[in-house]
Amino acid sequence: MSVSQIEQRIEEINASGRPPVVFVHGLWLLPSSWDRWAAVFEEAGYAPLTPGWPDDPDTVEEANAHPEVFAGKSVGQVAGHFAELIGRLARRPAVIGHSFGGLITQILAGRGLSAVSVAIDPAPFRGVLPLPISSLRSARPVLGNPANYHRAVPLTFEQFRYAFANAVGEEEARDLYRTYAVPAPGEPLFQAAVANLNPWSETRVDSRNPERGPLLLISGEKDHTVPWALTNAAYKKQRRNEAAVTEIVEIPGRGHALTIDSGWREVADTALAFVRRFH
Repeated sequence: MSVSQIEQRIEEINASGRPPVVFVHGLWLLPSSWDRWAAVFEEAGYAPLTPGWPDDPDTVEEANAHPEVFAGKSVGQVAGHFAELIGRLARRPAVIGHSFGGLITQILAGRGLSAVSVAIDPAPFRGVLPLPISSLRSARPVLGNPANYHRAVPLTFEQFRYAFANAVGEEEARDLYRTYAVPAPGEPLFQAAVANLNPWSETRVDSRNPERGPLLLISGEKDHTVPWALTNAAYKKQRRNEAAVTEIVEIPGRGHALTIDSGWREVADTALAFVRRFH
């Protein structure tokens, strides 16, 4: 969405009186990855907003033709971008994020900006300690070269297959790659990799803020990129929040592509059921 389209959409949401829901995508995807989710939530009576990260192209084709536009985006910059957009909504929204979008979702919740939050296979925040081998392998295309810190990095199909589409068949994996995969900034992965060595890391989450609101963490059972160990470690820190509900659920048989693959509706319905309880 262009800046003018986002502004118009925010005006429409505020005028509608419907409870807003903001969707936050992660690395190697665009806002279009949420299109089917937005339709489900709109049908359920919500007003969806699917903004991109700063400078996101509108289409996968444009993104792959101009990968340089993704470079140089940090976790703090993206979190600030979404915080600014949320600040223009008349009501605190539900926020739903996937992967690094799930980390951004928890950062926003920790600032008291969301009414209810769902973090799906979320990238780890500072203090989440496990380092699963599969996560390191998934991040190797970026972290394997320090110069990628300032670059936009695409995934080959084989890398996408391992990191995202390991739980689906070959034909579906190739279709997901063609339909959704785009380059991603390297900086957020480097930030997450050294977060526990940096007390000022932009990946910090205020999990104890009494204004955090209800939070659901969703984990795909077969996720290589953010396996159960990481999501559960985040849950154990988040559940220390005594003022708000914190829950976790594992979706059987699903990988990191669980928000976009053929089983996306099960995940969307799980998120919708949680949001409906509080928003």
